[in-house]
Amino acid sequence: MLIRRLKTLLKPLSDPHLRLIATESTQNQLSNRSNCLNPIAPINQPTLLKVCTILYQQQNSPDSRLHSSLSSYNPSFNPEFFLQVCNTFPYSWRPIYRFFLYTQKVPHFTHNSVTFNKMLDVIGKSKNIDLFWENCQEMGKLGLVNDKTFRIALKTLALARELKKCVGFFHLMNGFGVGYKLETLNTVVESLCKDKLVEEAKLVTFKLKECVEPNGVTYKWLIWGFCDVGNLIEASKIWNLMVDEGFEPGVEVVETMIAALFKTNKYDKAMKVFQMMRVKRMHDLGLSSYRLVIKWMWIQADNLTLASIIYGLLARGRIREAYRIVEGIENPDISIYHGLIKGLLRLRKASEATQVFREMIKRGCEPIMHTYIMLLQVEATKYVERTMKRGMEVPRFDYNKFLHYYSNEEGVMMFEEVGKKLREVGLFDLADILERFGQKMATRDRRRERAIDP
Repeated sequence: MLIRRLKTLLKPLSDPHLRLIATESTQNQLSNRSNCLNPIAPINQPTLLKVCTILYQQQNSPDSRLHSSLSSYNPSFNPEFFLQVCNTFPYSWRPIYRFFLYTQKVPHFTHNSVTFNKMLDVIGKSKNIDLFWENCQEMGKLGLVNDKTFRIALKTLALARELKKCVGFFHLMNGFGVGYKLETLNTVVESLCKDKLVEEAKLVTFKLKECVEPNGVTYKWLIWGFCDVGNLIEASKIWNLMVDEGFEPGVEVVETMIAALFKTNKYDKAMKVFQMMRVKRMHDLGLSSYRLVIKWMWIQADNLTLASIIYGLLARGRIREAYRIVEGIENPDISIYHGLIKGLLRLRKASEATQVFREMIKRGCEPIMHTYIMLLQVEATKYVERTMKRGMEVPRFDYNKFLHYYSNEEGVMMFEEVGKKLREVGLFDLADILERFGQKMATRDRRRERAIDP
């Protein structure tokens, strides 16, 4: 029965493809300088099964008997083998710890941060806090502590409600030369908040404040953690503290708070936060912020609203996001095209704006006077710049009057002729604009005649 159970546990590791996945995560860590003496070798699955069987059956036996049974397999023992044994007993500390003690006596075997962390994780999951704390101290003495050790230790101690030891772990490691680091604190806080241990994360943060001053990232994760568990009162307190200490909440924090308010049916407060951002930090808002509000408020945004968003994104240089919105609009109207053209002209992308002008005509959206004025004003600006570079005086020219005077049948021929001249000198964009305007001014008879001509 025991052999069958162990074979079931080890079966995934016998598949070469699955075994590769299981070991890839550790190979990079095991190939560092401290592990040069323990090169990774393929694990012999029958040997692994036999060793695990011995460890399980003799976990309570005297050391002499256990060591005698394991001694014939010494050549197979290396860090990778140890990790696979740990994977076989993920919640049982005794077989793992006794194997650990035995491997310390094997001449060619040297433990490292990876193997220690793996063993710590198993001991922590089995809730043997005294043994866990002893091994934490041993790691500190050997100088094998890293950020993953902190994450494992704080999660284990927080789940066991050993709050004094949560804080004491930082002091303990500082005594072994692992100084107080803000990056380590932020890593721990993030890990605890993702495991819904935000109260413990808050306690550690404030207890260590004299040693490690928290920053915006620390507060960001605390706010995220409290919002995640639905405690908006504490989230608001952390928000206020963050602002009082001079840290500006990032867009991620704002969106987290807005989403949490929506989830608890506090729509008015959520919209207040959103409006505050629109007034004070409009340049920080992105597509995700608007999408969040639209999703929760069940707003069916009309084209006029979307046009304003498109122009706002283009004004801040977020061209890709603006085009993404345009692509998602089923029936774009002239307001959408105007927002796109106006934004592109603001970015001095006149050619691209003219291409949008051509596309709107192709889709059957007829330009209006405002469309032509926007495009022609840009062409006039380019003309002024070219003229001034040559040192010539720029004549005053009013495109509004120009279009008004020629908005009749007499001006049609003029627009066609000017379009031809402009093409000859390479001004294709301006030629297209003027010719299209001339076509718009043509009478019904002229349009009918043009449609008949081949």
